[in-house]
Amino acid sequence: MKVGENTKNMRDLKYLNYFEKLLQEANNELVAKAKADGKICVAYTCENVPEPLLNLDGCVSVRLTAPNTGSVDIATYYMTNLLCEPSRALLERAIEGGFNFADCVITPDGCTMMNRAVENMELLKTMGKDNPRFFHEYMEIAFKNTENDVDLAVLQCTNHILTPLGINYGVDTSDEAIRRAVAEHNRLCRVLRAIGDFRKEEKPRITGYEFHVLCLASYVCPKYLILDKLEQTLEELKTREPDDRPWRARVLLVGSEVDDSGLVKLIEEQGAFVCCDRFCFGSYPGRTEIVLNDEEDALRQVCRHYVQNCQCPRMMNQQKVYGRKQYVAELAKEYGADGVIYEQVKFCDPWAYERTLGAAMLQNDYGYPVLSVDRPYNIASSSGQMRTRVQAFVESIEIKTIQRGGKA
Repeated sequence: MKVGENTKNMRDLKYLNYFEKLLQEANNELVAKAKADGKICVAYTCENVPEPLLNLDGCVSVRLTAPNTGSVDIATYYMTNLLCEPSRALLERAIEGGFNFADCVITPDGCTMMNRAVENMELLKTMGKDNPRFFHEYMEIAFKNTENDVDLAVLQCTNHILTPLGINYGVDTSDEAIRRAVAEHNRLCRVLRAIGDFRKEEKPRITGYEFHVLCLASYVCPKYLILDKLEQTLEELKTREPDDRPWRARVLLVGSEVDDSGLVKLIEEQGAFVCCDRFCFGSYPGRTEIVLNDEEDALRQVCRHYVQNCQCPRMMNQQKVYGRKQYVAELAKEYGADGVIYEQVKFCDPWAYERTLGAAMLQNDYGYPVLSVDRPYNIASSSGQMRTRVQAFVESIEIKTIQRGGKA
């Protein structure tokens, strides 16, 4: 397919434009609605924080983002220009007052840079000025996936999530309350995974961009206000006719946080269908159901799920280091990817190492063509360079397909 070629287009999803608008600011209309409903808005910064524990009765989780980021000069003054762009963008937005909806902020030490950003938010008193119950909490998280690490996760979640929510806001943190939150989390995961499965089709009835908009909204909007719309979207997709667009390649997008849906749109504008997402804010592993039994307390099971399923470079034991690449290879096979794009937002140290090793292993050990790139937080600030890289990658996949006797 040539960019700009006329094809039969799928009809627009009913709620796509609605979700796109919600992603334009952190303090979106649904966050404001939750606040008006008397909900406690629990802001957080990392996928390593167990999300269900932030959505106990009366609480809603909102993962912090800084959409349409421009200058980060003020944040750079406090943090230096050597720290990653997302951490500086979040601090800049906090200083501007963009996170004043938050009733607390919880951040783990999975990323030192993000920790520094939240510490500066606290020191500068960017949030909670009129809320005496407002609090910041910093969690230590595991390096490995043993039962000792599960013990650590239970302790940290108790001390830095459940206890402060209970003391400051009277939140019910009982086993029953946790199980209710997990049930809602699982309902969300089921609908998003079902929507995402349509990407496996030879002629997909949903684009990678559309899916990313829906999935990203599930991180930054109160879940109880979007679940019905996601479920209606799933029903809509069951009868949606795919277009006759001949995608030039199918790619799996892997890497650090992608809260800018413009990146996925840019890739697909070059004819590469983003068939699966293995990145922070994606559905893998973040939208995996948490299976609970009745014999063990729910908190420990939730913590074990996050420790065992974590695909973050924070996990440093050899089983995890090599397992992450196998995980990507298995997803590439399941979703029929022709190649893998490993992306890393600029100055993200954990993903810089992961991208280097992952790109080599996926190509040498698993045989997938790989594009390895670093990128700005706001892709619009450097779209030309990224567009050229993706175009060249797609062309290289087509050439390899022809050389194997296939049809590009």
